[in-house]
Amino acid sequence: MTRYSRRVFIVLEGPEGGGKSTLAKNLAARASECGFTVRLTREPGEGEFGKRIRQILLDGEAMVSAAELFLFLADRAQHVQTFIKPALELGEWVICDRFADSTFVYQAIARGLDADFVRAANTFAIAGTEPDIKLLVDVPAEVGLARRADRNRIDNEPIAFHEQVRQGFLQVASESSVWHVLDGTQAAEKVTETAWQAIQNRINGVP
Repeated sequence: MTRYSRRVFIVLEGPEGGGKSTLAKNLAARASECGFTVRLTREPGEGEFGKRIRQILLDGEAMVSAAELFLFLADRAQHVQTFIKPALELGEWVICDRFADSTFVYQAIARGLDADFVRAANTFAIAGTEPDIKLLVDVPAEVGLARRADRNRIDNEPIAFHEQVRQGFLQVASESSVWHVLDGTQAAEKVTETAWQAIQNRINGVP
């Protein structure tokens, strides 16, 4: 890989059980081996603030869609200002498991909340901090859910909800060249290789 002095912000998105967490760790290891300083993070769940919100969102009681939306946004605003932006300003790589597009897909497309409002709220929360590349780890809903041994509140949504999530991600990814779609049914090593090549291409300006 060409030496890249500017910071890189990489986001991993996709339906449940696609293998995003494994891919994030593998990519962080690759980047570290190349001599880059890497921050591996996730949403929700970074820091004490994020951990508390994650517990409410994933392990808590049922909640209305609007409350769910605002909890995700609160976590994102805190995450961007206290973790992501400072790391990027130091010239580090940030690899994030889920970001703003997850909120749009889950809350606007799958939950049916007002899409314009969710977009505007996301824009406010990220405060101009846009990813350099977005990796969509795509997997059929039934395949991804079958991989989930310990299901959380969102995992337990009906299969139709998860199908909407998958189709929502594919729709969003088709609208911008910043996305690269990965086949999450492949072996983790193959997914990592494909993702790493996509990152190299983006860094080096290859279409």
